[in-house]
Formats: sequence, C-alpha cells, structure tokens
Amino acid sequence: MNKDRLIQFIQNVFPVSTSKAEQIAENYKAKEVARNDFILKAGSVCSASYFIEEGLVRAYTFDLEGNDVTTAFYPENTYATDMFSFFKQVPSGEYMQALTDCKTWRLTYEDMQDSFHNIPEFREFGRSNIIDNYGLLKRRMLSSLHETAEERYANLINSNPSILQNAPLKYVASYLGITDTSLSRIRKDFVRK
Repeated sequence: MNKDRLIQFIQNVFPVSTSKAEQIAENYKAKEVARNDFILKAGSVCSASYFIEEGLVRAYTFDLEGNDVTTAFYPENTYATDMFSFFKQVPSGEYMQALTDCKTWRLTYEDMQDSFHNIPEFREFGRSNIIDNYGLLKRRMLSSLHETAEERYANLINSNPSILQNAPLKYVASYLGITDTSLSRIRKDFVRK
C-alpha cells in the first residue's frame, strides 16, 4: 500500500507542507478490505473513516418496501464514512460494503479526536474535507430534483467512470433513482449519441 496517495490527497484538500501532511497521515493505518466485506452495518456506530486508495465501496439502505437503495459510491481518493454517525457516535442507518477488493487507510474515531486536539493543520484539513463532502451531498440532492435521469447518468460517467466499470447496473440504477430498464434504455441512447 502507498501512503503517498493519502498524503497527496491531504495536500490537495488543504495545502500544507509534506512534513505536516505526513504528520496528519501518521494516525491512519493500512487496512485491506475484501470484496463483499462490510466496513459498516446499519444499527452500528461508524467507528472509523476509510480513505480509499484502491477499490470501490457502496453505501446503501432499505426503503419502506424493503428495496435495496444505493445512497453513495466511494471510489478511489474519497472517504467512505457515515459522517453523522462518525462525528456524533450514533448508530448508522446505512450499510457500507466493498464492491471490489479495497486498499484503504483507516482512521479511528479516537485517532481523529487525537489529531484534532494535537495537530492544528488537521483541524483545517478536517473542516475542508467536511465542507467538500457536504457540497457533494447537496449537489446530489439538487441533481435529483433539477436534472433528468439522462443528465445524472452523464454526470456519473464523467465524474466517476470507475463506478460503471465496477458496480452492478442494478446498484447504479438505484443510485440514479431509476429502474434497471430505464438505465438500459439510457445507456443504449448514450452509446448511439
């Protein structure tokens, strides 16, 4: 595993010297997650945040009819974390499962607290990262209201092509808020264009 990817990510989110980025990265521990393994189950508290060096993680829940609904994908160079459960230390309403074998860097809640209290640059990195994640969540919410399914699909292809290469289409359809049949039609139309 290569901690340089994590260090580079830290510096991209919040510009700091390499030595400070290395200090921030010290509390992260290498963790390989096998395909289909869970890093979080609904009803349990999110006790760690995972920086995805390689692989793809899916978050999902079940709706009132018991349907499996994909709420997020976490590809390389993102964090797989239920932020609310992690920071508030309350039970999560989601599952997070590896769709591929993953190489991750795991930061426990306790190590996060230690870093917040002892590394001023970590506070700024954490704040910037939370703001970025809030922005992604807000954009996703607004896209479900303002964009067609075709536009959401095009945005997904352009922003995260690895998701379409590694996630079953039923999960992609669920994430886009459409049926499998609609996704098949959209994909065919997209190829024709």
